[in-house]
Parts: sequence; structure tokens; C-alpha cells
Amino acid sequence: MKVTTYKATDRGYANYDWLQANYSFSFANYYNPGKSNFGALRVLNDDVIQGGMGFGKHPHDNMEIITIPLQGALAHKDSMSEEWIPLNTGEVQVMSAGKGIMHAEKNNSSTDFINLFQIWIIPEELEVEPSYNQMQFEVAERKNKLQTLVTSYQEVDVNSLKIHQDAKISRIDLSEKKEFTYDLKSINHGVYMMLISGEITIEGEKLIGRDAVGVSETEGFTIIANQDTEILFIEVPMEF
Repeated sequence: MKVTTYKATDRGYANYDWLQANYSFSFANYYNPGKSNFGALRVLNDDVIQGGMGFGKHPHDNMEIITIPLQGALAHKDSMSEEWIPLNTGEVQVMSAGKGIMHAEKNNSSTDFINLFQIWIIPEELEVEPSYNQMQFEVAERKNKLQTLVTSYQEVDVNSLKIHQDAKISRIDLSEKKEFTYDLKSINHGVYMMLISGEITIEGEKLIGRDAVGVSETEGFTIIANQDTEILFIEVPMEF
């Protein structure tokens, strides 16, 4: 088993006044040749956007983009509908940019900040028709059990959002002293695990909120929650 730890304090950081961004991988003006991706996972940004602010209309292509609000609400508009669509905490959004799409995002509040994760996954299919979807996920459904948020279009799971990659995004909220074993899809997959909050032990190492760990070359691994803990799992092919 290969385990690589990524401390929260080692992430890239940018303060644009209206936006405070923490970059797990090279992005925008942050470049670290040792942090370009984790398998097909290209981006994991931890953004705080101030009230009334956001990203103007800009293009994307051939990327699977997933947005998970942690606090607050976002508004999304793209060239498929040109309508502002709210995205609230508890919901997850996916956008397959495919052969090209324009979109804009903004804080849906004029006063309160929003904190969100934005994830980019490199697709297994290029030049597909762009698509957009979002879904509500109940907190109670991830208490000490895995809640699947995103899977491949090839998977039959109808309770998850779909992307063009053999990947899986999931969450779990573990109670203190609980153990959990994560089973990977295949030996060719890896899992990038981000602690949203709390503290865990994995392979004898303690990790705290916003620390992350990449696990690969194994069929599964076990973690122990040292306190109440929220975890995000991003499982992707390591070769693509």
C-alpha cells in the first residue's frame, strides 16, 4: 500500500480579497511540480467567496467539474440555459464541460460568505455533449456509513450524480472511536481522502481537519476516528 500525506498547511494559498483559495494541486498562480494531480484528480480547491462576489463568465472544456458547498449557497449560470441556478449546502453539482461550455458562479448571498470544494476530474471521454446536474444529499445518510455522491455513467447507481470517468466521490461522518474500512474499486484506483473536520488515525499517523492523504496500490484501508470527523473520499483511476 502506498500512502502519501498532504498537510493542510502545505497547500497553495491565494488571497484575492473577495476570494480566499487553498489549492491542493497546482492551479492559477500556484505551481508545485510535485502536486500536479493525483491520478485522474486534477483539482481540489477549498474556496471562501465573500458575499456578492464570484467568478464571471469563463470557458471550460473536457473536464468533469464537481462543486460541494460546505457552508452557504452558490449560484450557477451556464451557456446551456443562461439562468441562475442556486446550489445550497447539502447539494452537490456536476458539470461535464465536454466539447466546450461557458459558465459563471457567484455567492448567492450579498452578505454571507460561502465555503466550498471545487473538484476537477480528467474525463475518460473527450468532446462529449456538455451537461449539468445537481442533487440533494441528506446528512443523516452518511452517519457512520458511506454516502455516495458521484459515480461513472457506467455505474447503475441511480442515487448519485454521474460523470465521464470511472471514479467515485463519497462522504462519511464518523463518530468518535469509530473505525471504517474503505474498499477500493480496483487495485488500479487510488483514493484522495480529505478531512473536512475532526481527527483520524491512518497507518499510525494522525491527521486533522483539512489534512489529506492519498492511498493507492491496495484493495482497502482502515481509519480510526479519534473524534467526530467528516471525510470526503475521491476515488479515481491512477492511470488514465
